[in-house]
Amino acid sequence: MSPFVVFTLFYLLISFGLIYPPTEFISAGFTIQNWFSGILGSESLNFIRYHIKKSMLNLIVYSCLPLVYVILLFLLGYVNELSLLFIGTTLYWKIFAATSITLPLLALFEVKRWTDNNYSKHPIVKNLTKFCNNNSSWEVVASEIENEFRRIEKVCISTNPLSRVVVTENWILKVTPLTIFLTHQSEASLIVKSATNFELSHLNSKETQYLNIEVNSARIEPFIIRINAAHFKDLEDRLARSINVLPNVKFHKSIVEQFLDVFKDTISKNPKYTTNMELDQCIGCLQSRPEVKIQKQCQDTLINNCTSCFCKPMWCVDCMGKWFVSRQDPEHKNQWLSSKCTCPMCRATFCLLDVSLLDEVE
Repeated sequence: MSPFVVFTLFYLLISFGLIYPPTEFISAGFTIQNWFSGILGSESLNFIRYHIKKSMLNLIVYSCLPLVYVILLFLLGYVNELSLLFIGTTLYWKIFAATSITLPLLALFEVKRWTDNNYSKHPIVKNLTKFCNNNSSWEVVASEIENEFRRIEKVCISTNPLSRVVVTENWILKVTPLTIFLTHQSEASLIVKSATNFELSHLNSKETQYLNIEVNSARIEPFIIRINAAHFKDLEDRLARSINVLPNVKFHKSIVEQFLDVFKDTISKNPKYTTNMELDQCIGCLQSRPEVKIQKQCQDTLINNCTSCFCKPMWCVDCMGKWFVSRQDPEHKNQWLSSKCTCPMCRATFCLLDVSLLDEVE
């Protein structure tokens, strides 16, 4: 393989890493935002203005990649005369060389257009302007988003190096290299349109799943946010509105939700506990009636050293299951079913065989 081909492949790899930076590039600080951090400023303090600057820098750097390649060919001695790079010997090379010069000029012209009239033509500002009320400036909306972004009550979900979803108290934002799609939560409607499964390895059955969620609003064109199914609960908890799931979409539950299903199925096979006591609401959620009673039913061995619990029924199935899983080692999920827990009240040790559903008697 000739040195020219090796250099070309290496440059393509570096260019791809700049446009779509992998974890290694990000860890090493080999990113556009890291190189120009002094110009961009702080994302935490000036979220919108940071991404306005970042979008313009991205556009300029992306457009200069072909031209830098052409210049490096001359500097490294692959071509003796610089003029030959742009004159070339084939039609395809002439087109490529002409394009490498044209792209930076077009990018500079676009950046100039974006900055005119207080950034009124910038894609981010145009999206912000749609949410201006009473003839207010886009800067008012930007300041509101920036104030909310500074708070800790936000959710940031990154599914790939190019796209990130940010949900603040009142806003839903999809951040991309050149723009930000956004909508106000009070006007948003979210629908899970599809789910895509990816097998992590052919050696086992593990797979990861991504959800495509369409965000609709009367003021904007619909846009899609793509998240890992494992982050769905985090997104749902931050939103003021529920997320609608189409009937044909089936997505994986979180590890805790999967365990709760198994927890309920397991204890349903245990002997029931009969009681005629007058019971109050579950002290965990204060919404459901108590549904379970802890009573020693497993065989007493050196390994299963469960103890008797004398507390009256006070917990529903969901709260007891969540309590049980909260006391387990997250690094050993395969041992949760055979593990033990302590009663939330008296600290008596129990296992899943000791949890009985109630059989109330009038």
